[in-house]
Amino acid sequence: MNFLALFDLSVLDSTVRLAVPLLLACLAGLFSERGGIFDIGLEGKMLAAAFFSAAIAATTGSVWIGLLAGIGASLTLSAVHGVASITFRGNQLISGVAINFLAAGLTVLIAQSWFRQGGRTPSLIGGGRFEPITLPFADALTTVPFFGPLYSELISGHSILVYVALLCVPGTWYILFRTRFGLRLRAVGENPAAVDTAGVSVVGLRFAAVGICGILCGIAGAYLATGLQAGFVKDMTAGRGFIALAALIFAKWRPWHALWATLLFGYLQAIALRPDIIEGALGFKVQVQLLDAMPYILTVVILAGFVGKAIPPRAGGEPYVKER
Repeated sequence: MNFLALFDLSVLDSTVRLAVPLLLACLAGLFSERGGIFDIGLEGKMLAAAFFSAAIAATTGSVWIGLLAGIGASLTLSAVHGVASITFRGNQLISGVAINFLAAGLTVLIAQSWFRQGGRTPSLIGGGRFEPITLPFADALTTVPFFGPLYSELISGHSILVYVALLCVPGTWYILFRTRFGLRLRAVGENPAAVDTAGVSVVGLRFAAVGICGILCGIAGAYLATGLQAGFVKDMTAGRGFIALAALIFAKWRPWHALWATLLFGYLQAIALRPDIIEGALGFKVQVQLLDAMPYILTVVILAGFVGKAIPPRAGGEPYVKER
């Protein structure tokens, strides 16, 4: 048995790549829920972004235009969710479920209408997808023991959206805990009446939170279709939006904890792709279906409350009615 094989550089590299969409979606939910808007429509926003980014990238040959299209699609669904849950004070959970169903159906319908390939887009090549970036000195440091392979194989060689996602973690922490906007946003999620009394627009802050959520979900979906894979296929998010929500609860609505939680989920997905490593480490064969189910099993465990008490923002999920 070789337990060190479980932490092979190839496994850790896959962990980072697979954790990126989860991390972006988790941070998206973090902004939204810190502002008092529960959003289980992360899955639908990611799916819509994945389709439109791949479709536009395939049509134009530009992955950057595709990225903007994906963000635009996600923002559109965020606007729908915002209007339904903030303006009309509708049930936030029902609105999120509706967005998930809408995205699941429309992406396949439009894909079939545009490309006639069974609900998928053409494979992306060349400038239609994000290519890996080799960081400075990565080749030169390859021969350096330990740190060389760590830098050249694990840190270097990812697409630009991977580095953007990692930078979003300290960026989110800074915005939420070191800026006036972040203070007000967190206050809206805890006590919107006090914010309103101070003369700050609760509606404006909540729409801002929903908008930031839409941007991050758009980047996550675009990464799935143009960075992690080379095109859109039906239901390619595969429950990542719900896993991101579980990671958000696991992280207790804190950005740095969200990073480690999503890396854990990414690791489970990575080892599921390498059953040979599991067999070599444990000394016996594990069913591939069980490995594939591990992230979802962990999601159920977290949502069932077995990882400790997680208290969401007190005003989360409740529409704010201004007192006259």
